Amino acid sequence: MAEYKTQEKDLIYALDIGTRSVVGVVGKPSEDRLKVLDIEMAEHGKRAMMDGQIDDIQQVAGLAQAVTTRLEQRLGVRLERVCVAAAGRALQTQTGSFQLELEEEQTLDAETIGRLEAGAVSAAEEALQAEDQGRRQMFLVGYTVAQYRLDRYPLTNLQFHSGKLAEADVVATFLPGEVVESLYAAMRAAGLQVASLTLEPIAAMNAAIPAELRLLNLALVDIGAGTTDIALCKEGSVVGYTMATVAGDEVTEAIMQSLLVDFKTAEAIKRSLGEKEEIRYRDILGMEETIPASQVEEAIQAPMDRLADAIAKQILSVNGAPPSAVFLAGGGSKLNGLREKIAARLEMAEKRVAIAGNNFSMSSFSDEVDIANPEYATPLGIAVSAGLGLLNDSYVVMLNGQPAKLFRSGVLSLQDILLMNGYNYSEMLGKTGKSLNLTVDGKHVVLRGEPAAPAVLQVNGKEATLSSLIHAGDQIRFVPAKDGASASRTLGQLLGPNFVGRALVNNQEAPLDTQLQQGDVVLAVTGTPGPMPVQPPAPPRPTVSPPPAPAAPEPLPKPTPAPAPVVPEAPPRREPYPVLRPKLLQLRLNGQMLALPPKENGVPYYLMDLLQYSGIDFERLNRPVRLEVNGEEQGFQYQLKEQDSVVIRML
Repeated sequence: MAEYKTQEKDLIYALDIGTRSVVGVVGKPSEDRLKVLDIEMAEHGKRAMMDGQIDDIQQVAGLAQAVTTRLEQRLGVRLERVCVAAAGRALQTQTGSFQLELEEEQTLDAETIGRLEAGAVSAAEEALQAEDQGRRQMFLVGYTVAQYRLDRYPLTNLQFHSGKLAEADVVATFLPGEVVESLYAAMRAAGLQVASLTLEPIAAMNAAIPAELRLLNLALVDIGAGTTDIALCKEGSVVGYTMATVAGDEVTEAIMQSLLVDFKTAEAIKRSLGEKEEIRYRDILGMEETIPASQVEEAIQAPMDRLADAIAKQILSVNGAPPSAVFLAGGGSKLNGLREKIAARLEMAEKRVAIAGNNFSMSSFSDEVDIANPEYATPLGIAVSAGLGLLNDSYVVMLNGQPAKLFRSGVLSLQDILLMNGYNYSEMLGKTGKSLNLTVDGKHVVLRGEPAAPAVLQVNGKEATLSSLIHAGDQIRFVPAKDGASASRTLGQLLGPNFVGRALVNNQEAPLDTQLQQGDVVLAVTGTPGPMPVQPPAPPRPTVSPPPAPAAPEPLPKPTPAPAPVVPEAPPRREPYPVLRPKLLQLRLNGQMLALPPKENGVPYYLMDLLQYSGIDFERLNRPVRLEVNGEEQGFQYQLKEQDSVVIRML
């Protein structure tokens, strides 16, 4: 058995899991381009993919494993880490904007810019969830900053600039959880560990339209078998992603219907168009047929028209106008006459709609294989994106012992990783239990719910914060915060163990074991004989038989006047409910003084305990929250001290 070398850190293995085929690319970065060492392609034996999404996980895994094995044998390397890209009919794109107002003019660093971008992505996700009534779990697959502004002035890069008001507009793309999970499951079944996951149009754009060309308004159209992915750029940024559900399979199906052939035969006929004047085939009845190629071309005009219409419509909907040029990639781009149809519908000169392939040399090269093939746009783009550092997530981070799903580019914080892996802000911060609001002896009383048990946030065994930056190889341990219990009291617990007498709850006499409810009105009567006083009307409660009233205490004797009067000793005071007398913990929260009563058993206060006083609605939180004590960022479990200055604010 041949011995294989271990996959080196800089050896990139990319797999494009397409509707019709699986393509593997192996390469290494060489200066500012990717050197492609080998490419392997294999077609599905039967339809294991539907419109770009995995339908049969085991079949896809088997084909991916076969492609991997062939590359391993030729290169003598054991391939274990793979970079992949996702596509699908359920792809959803949303824009989002966010402002970060700084306390004073300061230089923006990478961490601050990362928070700014995260806020914009959160705004995009909030808008998307508002539209999605089903509220399925959505994974952030990728995003691109469309525009930065600093003090209202547009910039392409904020780093090292100084200002007070930073803004970012992003285009964020999300996929339903089931699409992402099926791709990961197929790779696990193939014995591969996912090192990075991006979006197919992002990958294809990185292969066909390098960053230096993105000042122009260009469109990249990747026509696969099941889906057509589209990306647009201008003024140096990618400004939108979209897709059309019309693609190459519709052309193949038209050939099936016209010639009465199976899918595999129709696919072979489609690929031979433009190469032969006559087409020979066997139909499903077993008859050998020979027809002019022009007859097949005529049969596919209707689906080609629908494809050209869909592409033009999507480009115009995102771009608002025809772009300066269009690059066609993917197997469907080879259809004879499609380029001209798209140009006509966009009202562009035909020469401005080109087949991608020749320009791949700007981002990659090879001494071994011919890479100038439009079908290689996505697999090359996946490899180029990871190999040239266009995706900062092209490394492995472990989350609770498993490789984390890393979907986006940019600075990655611990908060980013958790959001990408399906955790929400409530699980990161926790929620204080609901308060119990009562009226006791005419005064409004608020009984606070229990504080949340803080989340465990550790990176490489050390306590971390949500903004801690994550690097390749980091080990993250995360235990979600546990929501605090809602406030709960019985009447006896409210009035205290020394209470003697009777009490009304909502104008009805109630036993001390009555469980109090939100809005109850309580009147305590201590040692008072005679009829019970009447309160203002209150919500009715079930009638409970009152316990026997205790005997009234003897009245106190009146003092006898004398030259030197002696005041008799007063009886011990019985308080209707406990009063906390020890010294309070005093500190400043968001600029205002706050006094906190001591906890039972002398337990100290932690930073997490102040979330309920911050004024932030954590049930509807849509932006990151920063926790500071005395000007420095701290974690949930920071122990508070007298006169600490605390800031809890949304970014």
